Amino acid sequence: MNNNSNPDLEMLSVPISYSVDAYISEDYARAERDKLWRKVWLQAGREEDIPHVGDFITFEIKDDSVILLRTAADQISAYHNACPHRGRKLIDVPAGARNAKGHRKQFVCGFHGWRFDKDGNNTHIPHVEDWQGVLTPECTSLSKVNVGTWGGWIWINLDPDCDSLESFLDPVPDMLTPFELQNMRYRWRKWGVFNCNWKVAMEAFNETYHVQTTHPEFNQYGAFRGWAKSHGLHSNIGYERPKDMDANQAAKLRISDSAADPRIATAEMQNYTWTKANTNTTETLVKAANRLVDELPEGTPGDKVLQHWLASARADDAARGVIWPSVDPEHVGKSGTAWQVFPNFQIGHAVNNMLCYSARPYGDDPNKCIFEAAVYELFPKDGVPETEWEFCPPTEEAWCYVLSQDFSNMEAVQQGMKSAGFRGPQPNPYMERSTANLHNNLAKYMGTGKPQIIKK
Repeated sequence: MNNNSNPDLEMLSVPISYSVDAYISEDYARAERDKLWRKVWLQAGREEDIPHVGDFITFEIKDDSVILLRTAADQISAYHNACPHRGRKLIDVPAGARNAKGHRKQFVCGFHGWRFDKDGNNTHIPHVEDWQGVLTPECTSLSKVNVGTWGGWIWINLDPDCDSLESFLDPVPDMLTPFELQNMRYRWRKWGVFNCNWKVAMEAFNETYHVQTTHPEFNQYGAFRGWAKSHGLHSNIGYERPKDMDANQAAKLRISDSAADPRIATAEMQNYTWTKANTNTTETLVKAANRLVDELPEGTPGDKVLQHWLASARADDAARGVIWPSVDPEHVGKSGTAWQVFPNFQIGHAVNNMLCYSARPYGDDPNKCIFEAAVYELFPKDGVPETEWEFCPPTEEAWCYVLSQDFSNMEAVQQGMKSAGFRGPQPNPYMERSTANLHNNLAKYMGTGKPQIIKK
């Protein structure tokens, strides 16, 4: 699918609505396997998940399981996790685990002992002579999966005839490559099975319209009115900023723009974010914010507070061996706070940390999904924490207070969409354009559910 133009841009800027089938229909959920998930590039893991030759992880999407294998220092290969003999999975996912992982010099099928090397070639078939010489490398090797890397992530596409990863992601790399996301590492990563469709889960985070109501504690720190823009398959969101403010104020590392003293309010907002959200900031940023009242005189205008805070935190990190990329503030502002990569991945980026969400189906049940979130950060080389994917129920205790506020909406939205009185979603044309863009693109793949303009 060509991602270089968006003929629907005008339609997405006006009020639209669309069917709830994408959320609640079992037929729609089943059709997604062939029409969507087997046709798009999907984020399947991080390069650092498999640092050594022979390291592997698996990725599961609907009925498909894929092995991601480090085959050389600079090469990753991907194979369907199915023995070409009788279809038995070569790697089983341990009960209760998100995925399998490990290290192998070869893969041996646990059913009949067929063996495969790291390049997917069959190296041994017991009693091969019984096939009367008809077996060929083509029919006995592992089926390959298209694989690529960008941003530190490993991407796969199950369609043998797919467009390139570069073409699919455009324009995301142009906007986010300056942030050097490949250098960040997990601070924490969690996953769970939630009682909502995967789209409901993603749409809980792809707009700023909900902040005022879902997260009322942030209102004391200023206005969080934001925008959303469509970019072909993908979209991005960000905050509006006063004309006299640094462009960073439109992105994630922003100060409080309330009427209060910006030195004090920014410190309070950073401490709240660190303790109650555990995302979108770092310990270095919090400490630098707490010093603002001592380092700047009362009455310092907000733009100067923002610039001093970021410069101070950048210097603190540099002193411990953590080097932030230098990104022009205008580019930072244009990039916004997060990018929605079609269909199911969100990158909430900054120069020193990021928060990413993804969601995928839980079998064919339209009312459940596998939801994941991970916080990344720049660390010193000798200070990267050891993390694993942690299974967590959607509670404040398991995640954090702010995310639990978002989770409280998910199941309620899923249930509300089934109401006989619900007429269909009506996303805000300015602040929720990412949601409209998602469904406009889903309709192109699924052949149904195209948004319709709401007329007076």
